[in-house]
Amino acid sequence: MNKTTVEPACTGQFSQLFLDYIGDKPELRQFYNLHPSLENLGKLAKGRNFPQENREILSSVLKQQYQGIEHGALTAKQIDSLKQENTFTVTTGHQLNLFTGPLYFIYKIVSTVRLAERLNEQYPDMHFVPVYWMATEDHDFEEINYFKLDGKKYQWNSSQKGPVGEFLLDESFKDFFKTVQHFVPDFFREAYLNSKTLSEAVRKYVHAIFGSKGLLILDGHSEDLKRVFGPVMKDDLLQHQANSLCEKQTKALDELGYKSQVYPRQINLFYMGSGSRERLEKSGTIYKVLQTDLSFTEEELLEELEKHPERFSPNVVLRPLYQEMVLPNIAYLGGPAEVAYWLQLKRVFDCYKVPLPAIMPRNFAVVLNKYAQRKAEKLGLKEKDLFEDFLEWKRAFVVSNAQTDIHLTEEKEALEKLFAQVKPKISGLEKSLVNAFEAGEVRAQKILDQLANKVRKAEERKLQTGIRQRVELLDYMNPGGSPQERVENFMKFYLEDDGFVEKLFGLFDPLDFGYMILRTENE
Repeated sequence: MNKTTVEPACTGQFSQLFLDYIGDKPELRQFYNLHPSLENLGKLAKGRNFPQENREILSSVLKQQYQGIEHGALTAKQIDSLKQENTFTVTTGHQLNLFTGPLYFIYKIVSTVRLAERLNEQYPDMHFVPVYWMATEDHDFEEINYFKLDGKKYQWNSSQKGPVGEFLLDESFKDFFKTVQHFVPDFFREAYLNSKTLSEAVRKYVHAIFGSKGLLILDGHSEDLKRVFGPVMKDDLLQHQANSLCEKQTKALDELGYKSQVYPRQINLFYMGSGSRERLEKSGTIYKVLQTDLSFTEEELLEELEKHPERFSPNVVLRPLYQEMVLPNIAYLGGPAEVAYWLQLKRVFDCYKVPLPAIMPRNFAVVLNKYAQRKAEKLGLKEKDLFEDFLEWKRAFVVSNAQTDIHLTEEKEALEKLFAQVKPKISGLEKSLVNAFEAGEVRAQKILDQLANKVRKAEERKLQTGIRQRVELLDYMNPGGSPQERVENFMKFYLEDDGFVEKLFGLFDPLDFGYMILRTENE
């Protein structure tokens, strides 16, 4: 593959907040620590004082989580390195999408691994480990229970409830797997058919794809890790500081004209039981677990937190803080919405004296196979033209390729001159005749407009092949009206070229914020 890049703004896919952030707009600097660059990432690493005790806990938890999963010396070395004070992480996180879900899941991890590689080259006296944080505690199964490939949706339906990481790969999954087993790569087959739960399967296939690059996979659903986060959870239950601090930061963004991505609550924690993950809400002196019969007094809830911290799950406001308290992290890589909501959290981080990492956009890309490339070449489309509004493109295409003037410009000008010549001759006669003359001029112009519209449509029919090619290219780049990377599964390209992911490593650069156009070389 080869790549070219365009400015993200020309794609029409990004919010103004995201564009202003990557453009380092001065007004936004109050919402983060340092803008992402090699130099600033080095500063963050040198200033990151991460407790040795937490390093030991992290390494121990990872060793436990990798038990029973075949992994080589590199993974073991990466886990052990986390105990060293000069080792730091760069992290991305995502849901447990079925068979990786949309392409951008792969892009996120490739971007993260590439950032670690860049940092290890730049700072040889330090070590940087890429981490994928599995969102095992999410409970919105409908968001992750499918993938799309070449316009077809493949979906696993299950009646299970609660954190998706705990979902059993039961008979319903095995029945679903039979519908896809004829084309999925072996690493998916081995991961899903030899795992009990969804989180186990995801760890296995992500490790199969990226383990050789030194990626570590961390599940935050851990008693030991939650115990590190316990003081913050206790404070949130009692003092609700995250709520007010996030609201202040959000208001400051709103005053600059930006839209919010997340909305804090008085309590930003869920309570997890068997097959459930429900919000905690305080009513008077009682803490209720919504959608259940469970309730706690303050004393009972604090005792529960002390004994079972793993049963408490942070929401989107506190999860980033949890991540940074258990990882020696210096950068988080995410999509536009993630970048936006991290900007709402700086005051929360400052309150708990946890350094906010560099907030980094992952790499963005659209892949054009040979057929798509040929369509673009036949239509004479340059890089920016690929993202032009279709109706605007079609109007310009018809005008530039029509054999006639579709606007009938000369005819309209001649008609105006004709009426202009005749009008003085009748202006001294009856007023009603002048009114009728002017009405006739309007009707004549409308008739010419109608004729021009018919001429345009006739020219469009003659140019239908080019217009159809543009529609096909648009559908390829934006299936169902959404960007390719947010719809298509990576198997669309992997099944044609099993070196697809490896080639991405040679093309991605997380410190280049340009939008990539990747052109494949295979048919």
